Amino acid sequence: MANQRERSPREARDTAELAALLRDLKERSGLTYRALEEAAARRGDVLPRSTLAAVLGGRGLPRPELLAAFVRACGEGSRVDEWLEARARIAGRPADRPPAPVRDASAEPGDTPSGPEPDPEPATAAPGAASGGPPEQRPRPVRRRLPVYAIPALAAVLIGLSALAVVASDDETARAEDPPAVSGPPPASLPPDGYVRLRPVSAPQFCLTDGRVTDGRYTPLVAVQDLCSTVTPQATTLESLGGDSYRIVWHHPDYGKGCLKVLTEGTGRGLLEPWDDCTRSSRFHAELSGPPGGNTFVLRVDGQGCVGIRDGSPDAGAEAVMGRCTAADHQIFVIDPI
Repeated sequence: MANQRERSPREARDTAELAALLRDLKERSGLTYRALEEAAARRGDVLPRSTLAAVLGGRGLPRPELLAAFVRACGEGSRVDEWLEARARIAGRPADRPPAPVRDASAEPGDTPSGPEPDPEPATAAPGAASGGPPEQRPRPVRRRLPVYAIPALAAVLIGLSALAVVASDDETARAEDPPAVSGPPPASLPPDGYVRLRPVSAPQFCLTDGRVTDGRYTPLVAVQDLCSTVTPQATTLESLGGDSYRIVWHHPDYGKGCLKVLTEGTGRGLLEPWDDCTRSSRFHAELSGPPGGNTFVLRVDGQGCVGIRDGSPDAGAEAVMGRCTAADHQIFVIDPI
């Protein structure tokens, strides 16, 4: 609007305010979701409508490459650094308030973004619930009652103890002022333990499993997407290497244990193959994609890129490949426990 003051991204204090400024930017551009996606594609960027809708709705900070693509598509490429600085500043602190769903009145009829959106924050399951076992029960504290005749004696004891309390007060005060121990990153930012499923957001009915390359150019088993109901008896775990780094481990009753390795040469270049020698497998960074507490992640390998489904294919048997990191849904995986 001509009479509305244009706000700077530096004014954003949290995720919700940044999302509001991004909606303002979209409104000033006059472009629909579809037009923004096409404008980004002309610049070589990837800007999925479904992901953009979630970002403008305030459902978490956009990834840097998605934010940059959106700002450029809106015609403000010269201000990309300003927006990225605002995002980095907000990423260092939690959101002040939960975002509310937003309906974009500027979208054209029939232009409602389609496709999967980030899953809502899952309810915390009780330990053991994922495996079908009984949840762990915490003992309920028992409050004991004192008999009436014990009250005078208790008063005398309390008077005697008050002197000891004065002597110990300095030591207790010193201990109370000790800072709490920091145990590392919050569990909400890490994938679950135990057996998991890796499901591409672009086709969440599929899970990563072993299979053959469709064109036959490479014969060993590699990672492909297939219906989650057909992946057994193979099972998947993430072996922690510290921080957000993991090995992706497959367990199979016939083939044994294999760890995924990104192939860097030959006809299988870019494919993910299970190797018996896990010490030579790839080190994957599981980076949270979406709001804290969510279960969507990008699987990135230093110096090589991100794991995704070939060409974003929606077909069973499409290979998982390593490529340049983008904001595409086929490079985002739901990691949920079995």
